[in-house]
Amino acid sequence: MVTTEFEIFLVATPGLEAELCEEVKALQFKEPKIIAGGVTISGNWPDIWRANLQIRGCSRVLARIGSFHVGHLAQLDKLAHAFAWKKFLRHDVAVSVEATCKKSKIYHSGAAAQRIETALKDVLGTTIDKDAPIAIKARIEKDLCTISIDTSGEMLHKRGHKEAVAKAPMRETLASLMLHRCGYDGHETVVDPMCGSGTFVIEAAEIAKGLMPGRSRSFAFEHLKSFDAEQWAKLQSAGQGRTTTHKFYGSDRDLGAIKAATANAERAGVLDVTLFAQKPISDLVPPSGSPGLVIVNPPYGTRIGDKKPLFALYDALGKTLLKRFSGWRIGITTSDSSLAKATGLPFKPLGTSILHGGLSVNLYQTEKLP
Repeated sequence: MVTTEFEIFLVATPGLEAELCEEVKALQFKEPKIIAGGVTISGNWPDIWRANLQIRGCSRVLARIGSFHVGHLAQLDKLAHAFAWKKFLRHDVAVSVEATCKKSKIYHSGAAAQRIETALKDVLGTTIDKDAPIAIKARIEKDLCTISIDTSGEMLHKRGHKEAVAKAPMRETLASLMLHRCGYDGHETVVDPMCGSGTFVIEAAEIAKGLMPGRSRSFAFEHLKSFDAEQWAKLQSAGQGRTTTHKFYGSDRDLGAIKAATANAERAGVLDVTLFAQKPISDLVPPSGSPGLVIVNPPYGTRIGDKKPLFALYDALGKTLLKRFSGWRIGITTSDSSLAKATGLPFKPLGTSILHGGLSVNLYQTEKLP
């Protein structure tokens, strides 16, 4: 059954569903609800466009355009042919099809995808291409087939600004939700003393300036039948940003990282409120003005193998922060509790663990340091 208003699934980084839901509520989307892997809302196509454009912490936006019960492949073939594809898809735009099967009589995902591909070719004359701009996702769970369209295209952490990346890059979507978990709302200074390509700093600056995360890129929904270029242009022009009195600081021992972060900040339009400098942790001092947030994603040792040298690094970081950053809150991500303990910082009880780059990490936070 297909309706004008439908369920929209906002994909989250595992472990940060609650933070994404809070962001979605603040942006006044309808009926946000946390489910496994993300948040659902209710809406229509303009809500899809706005979600892709405005939500910082979302990885993908899936439009759930219909569902039906199905018990075997012949039935799937028939129901896929009867589905209202013409309401959503253009015949001249290629699509890809992906199917997953769970706890269902149909258990062969490849055969299920093939039936849907055949229906699309028969009904619309659609070209099937794994690299197509539109991806159809069919999820068959407990014999219920839910058809979704991936309206984002490239994952939403690809804002269109970061050309240069560090060795172990932090995704922008993840960085924004970690900032949110630390209580950051755009109204304080943020410092990252191991900034890499500048993701935390740039994301914090964008939030402070009210810049929409999707402002510089294109989306898959622009290839759908429902797309209205005029309405989309109005939505894009509605968010022109604002001024901020706060500054955002990144430092790193690697000069290449500092050059990359500066270039990324310029592309993002936040160079006027960011400052990047090459320096070691031992030279870190708080900027002038009111205390704010120090957030850092240090090395975990998983990529370099031996963790022993990292204990000295975490120890130095903790000592510098305790000595010089009185009144500041601290957030540190790591996959190793013993490394976090090596900082000597007074961490609060942990929140849910977060999946980052295939690793389970935690965000260790303090209250304001004494």
